[in-house]
Amino acid sequence: MKYVDEYRDAQLGQAVATQILSEVDPDRHYKVMEVCGGHTHSIYKYGIDDLLPANVELVHGPGCPVCVIPMGRVDDGIAIAHHDGVIFTCFGDMMRVPGSEHTLLEAKAQGADVRMVYSPLDALRIARENPDREVVFFAIGFETTAPSTALTLKRAKAEGLRNFSCVCNHVTIVPPLRALLESPDLRLDGFIGPGHVCTVVGARPFHFIPADYGRPVVISGFEPLDILQSILMILRQLRGGRHEVENQYRRVVPDEGNLRALQVMAEVFALRPHFEWRGLGFISQSALRLSDAYAEFDAEQRFATPSVRVADPKACQCGEVLKGVIKPWECKVFGTACTPEHAIGTCMVSPEGACAAYYNFGRYARQREAV
Repeated sequence: MKYVDEYRDAQLGQAVATQILSEVDPDRHYKVMEVCGGHTHSIYKYGIDDLLPANVELVHGPGCPVCVIPMGRVDDGIAIAHHDGVIFTCFGDMMRVPGSEHTLLEAKAQGADVRMVYSPLDALRIARENPDREVVFFAIGFETTAPSTALTLKRAKAEGLRNFSCVCNHVTIVPPLRALLESPDLRLDGFIGPGHVCTVVGARPFHFIPADYGRPVVISGFEPLDILQSILMILRQLRGGRHEVENQYRRVVPDEGNLRALQVMAEVFALRPHFEWRGLGFISQSALRLSDAYAEFDAEQRFATPSVRVADPKACQCGEVLKGVIKPWECKVFGTACTPEHAIGTCMVSPEGACAAYYNFGRYARQREAV
């Protein structure tokens, strides 16, 4: 295949769906977690869920980087943005993530200089253009986006930019998956592995899932045929009594990952002892901080912040959605008090959030499940 529309061929999709049907045991219920929010949106945008047998259930994992940011971290960012002389920069979806009282977008309306950027290099350019201002970049994302932050910090250090700093909220994918597998609330038969993360870390970090928990993992691309083929590969493993890591996304993901990116990350970052995830609580060694060699660029050391843990709103069930315990439409406020325009939880804010996927694309799937 050469063109993206070839990965969206409806006839091929129906053929793969027929193969999936031939692999399932009609007396068994299968529960497969797609880890990445990008997969969730593809599943509901292209109606993949409706092509699957009724006893093959897809559940959603904690793979949306915006969704897992806790309210306390948002409050810290807002506090920094309100400091005199600060230009606070972040990605666009981060601006509408609720803190305990406000969002960064509301802080901007109140007078804080909050600017949307498309990459950390945009924030670095703003720092060059405003040498008399402190420019702070609010870094988020899994291992997918961490290398770009690391390379930006290396450039800032090489250029001797003293007015640039970073609030590091980068998280890692393995610890939350281990926490989910240890949870008594959820029984999973397999995982659709996060293709974007794997372009950086490769397949090796996921071998603990079949080795320790006997569950298959298939690293998947994001087009409809990618996801259908990955589900088929998982079901074939289950039918054959196998549990291993397979790489469906070989056209993009090398098994060893991006070694240069991993080297840069190891230089610029270090593991945090623990980090709070929205809805999941504190998970050990699940996030990154700046290493001692780059501590001068750590905004958390430059600025005073509340650094207070804030409980999620009682009405919001983002935690259960992120753990795959409930579907978004089962949340009490889904589509009523909580919408993309007026979100209570992060899963409705982010373009990768499961609630946003259901709200935008999943109404037919919701009706089918409710019957």
